[in-house]
Amino acid sequence: MKKFDKERVLLAVAGPVIALAVAFVLSAIVLIASGKNPVEPFALMFEQAGFSDIQVLIINQASMYYIAALAVAIGFRMNLFNIGVDGQYQLAAMMAAIVGAHANLPAGLQVPLLLLTAVLTGAFWSGIAGVLKITRGVSEVVATIMLNSIATAVIGYLWLPDVFGVKIGNNNTTGEMHESGWIPGIDMGAAGEIYGLVILAVLLGIGYWLVLNRTRFGFDLRASGASESAAAASGVDPKRMVLTAMLISGGLAGLAGLPILLGDTHTYSLNFPTGIGFLGIGIALLGRNSPVGIAFAALLWAWLDKASPELDFHGYDKEIAVIMQGLIVLSVVVSYEAVREWGLRRQQRRVGAELAAGHVLGATDNSKKEVAGR
Repeated sequence: MKKFDKERVLLAVAGPVIALAVAFVLSAIVLIASGKNPVEPFALMFEQAGFSDIQVLIINQASMYYIAALAVAIGFRMNLFNIGVDGQYQLAAMMAAIVGAHANLPAGLQVPLLLLTAVLTGAFWSGIAGVLKITRGVSEVVATIMLNSIATAVIGYLWLPDVFGVKIGNNNTTGEMHESGWIPGIDMGAAGEIYGLVILAVLLGIGYWLVLNRTRFGFDLRASGASESAAAASGVDPKRMVLTAMLISGGLAGLAGLPILLGDTHTYSLNFPTGIGFLGIGIALLGRNSPVGIAFAALLWAWLDKASPELDFHGYDKEIAVIMQGLIVLSVVVSYEAVREWGLRRQQRRVGAELAAGHVLGATDNSKKEVAGR
């Protein structure tokens, strides 16, 4: 491996490692400040990761985090901040649940219909922000934040009994979906079932890498994110790329809730997971928008979620996991900036050394010519 490649790998790994180390240290300090053992909570959570049922829960949760983070990462690659993934996936999951409860096609048609419904709903919702940005210059951050609130209101309306809502006790639901839309899981025996759509998450990660690194569209996307003016000079329409990136980001976001919808709950209710879209932002940052890095970050986040309840039985607050997640996000921002500055300084020193070497070489050549001329 060339020296330059080794430096690139080092820079790519250094940020997440530093962020995790800092987050663990700061979490330990919080525990010490509250009079708790700073090591035992982490030991307990690591112990939980060894149980097969917890492993199944971690994989299932990580599949949703992974898809949501990919949706965020697409925006980041285009220098866009799609903070509306949360509203996009919730609204998409509800629309898929409604379609699944009212349409009853053969499984070969029902499942693609539900997937398409989720993708189109998410893309439509993010596309609103994209259109506002390219036509009126509205920041996608502001637009998607407001669309999150509007999505919540739309969901509340669709839950009304005279619309699509089905009241079960005190719970608002969309009614149970027809079995043709259920996706069977991978039976792990007593440990439970791994969601069938975990496979979809893997395929999306592979597709994400292939599109960004092996297609002209992916090159245009990355080029537009790096320098919009330079991309425009090479023939790329920046407005089209902004809208396309937002549509793809929203389409991916629409799939984030389907692993649990089609594999477990089979209805959209008040108990449906929320906040996955916001967690996807931290996961994408920690994973540096890389499909492999995001996978490790999603597993880490899921582990913190599923292993932390054990802390309640040992006199610790499970919220330590939430504190750690927040500290990871803060540490990621600081450590990545520090690593970036370190990388720039190393690059400047290397360029300076090469210029100096070239100057010395040139001076030596001139001296030889002078001697030969005499």
